[in-house]
Amino acid sequence: MTTPRICVIGGGLVGMALAYGLACAGESVCLLDQGDVAWRAARGNFGLVWVQGKGFGLPAYARWTRTSAALWPRLAQDLMADTGIDVHLHQPGGFQLCLDAAELEEEVRRLSWLREAVGSDYRFEVLDPVQLRQRLPGAGPTLAGACYCPDDGHVNPLLLLRALSTAMQKRGVILHTHANVQRIERAGDAYRLSGEGREWTAERVIFAAGLGNRALAAQVGLNIEVQPNRGQILVTERIAPFLHYPTSYVRQTAEGSVQLGDSHEAVGLDDGVSRGVMADLAQRAVRCFPLLAKVQVVRTWSALRVLSPDGFPIYQESREAPGVFATTCHSGVTLAAAHAFVLSPWLAGGPAPHAIAAFNDQRFKEHGHGR
Repeated sequence: MTTPRICVIGGGLVGMALAYGLACAGESVCLLDQGDVAWRAARGNFGLVWVQGKGFGLPAYARWTRTSAALWPRLAQDLMADTGIDVHLHQPGGFQLCLDAAELEEEVRRLSWLREAVGSDYRFEVLDPVQLRQRLPGAGPTLAGACYCPDDGHVNPLLLLRALSTAMQKRGVILHTHANVQRIERAGDAYRLSGEGREWTAERVIFAAGLGNRALAAQVGLNIEVQPNRGQILVTERIAPFLHYPTSYVRQTAEGSVQLGDSHEAVGLDDGVSRGVMADLAQRAVRCFPLLAKVQVVRTWSALRVLSPDGFPIYQESREAPGVFATTCHSGVTLAAAHAFVLSPWLAGGPAPHAIAAFNDQRFKEHGHGR
């Protein structure tokens, strides 16, 4: 087998979106996936393509998120053309539901800051309880209101995983499973990757291994101090359609089941579920949509988000090992289109997108994070 020019480490949404974009551009690519012993963030996410509120404190991230959301129809169409898989992209806008006046005030403050920082075309509406129930007839009577962003949407994340895996391989990406990469070192004009008795060689290397990026990146002088953050999700039985927009707490899938989520826990490498958090999620969902009180929960799970010290992505080329990159984020669904169509050309050796400068690892040293 010929040596690929680019090797992507990590078979989640970030790694597969990058591999797909690189392959579409004609690059020779292999993807190394650790297997089911890895912490599978991609299999546990909520499925939102979300703009609202993203980038508070870092306007570049708001712009990056909006870029990806705008590119998502192209990604969905291309995946359908390559695989015949419909990922159920739906972008009707989304609602941030606010349980009390303080939540609503804080959400409006953040979105107003973003509009001021990003530009007047940053779109959102503030809805009082009456306006909210006109738009979402099933919304609960105790809600203080909501903010609506017309750029938000959602997809089926499991179909997205399947579509990316199928499409990248049809485009020529060589997939190696059970590939536990532990070492990276120079090998002439290329890099040698090794672990558990296996070796791979490539001219360029992209770390997209989620929580595994930290140990790999340290070997080439990169400061990728990512930490796990647990999120839990409940899924109900299938019911008649009632919710035609995604919200940050509750979304109804195309099949009719309802997902409840948005918990955040710093519990280390523990991806178990807990009764207390599940109860809180269920109670909040019922406050948002009272009809859910009589619906059966059929499945629960949790997964570990991959968070940098400030919560924003890291895209960085190693100074010690040119051609080796670290890529990490906790919004693999939302950013999949930008990763495939905007980030991958830079990783292949093209010019850096203007937005990338804000996402390097130097910001942590400047603000006292990490090493």
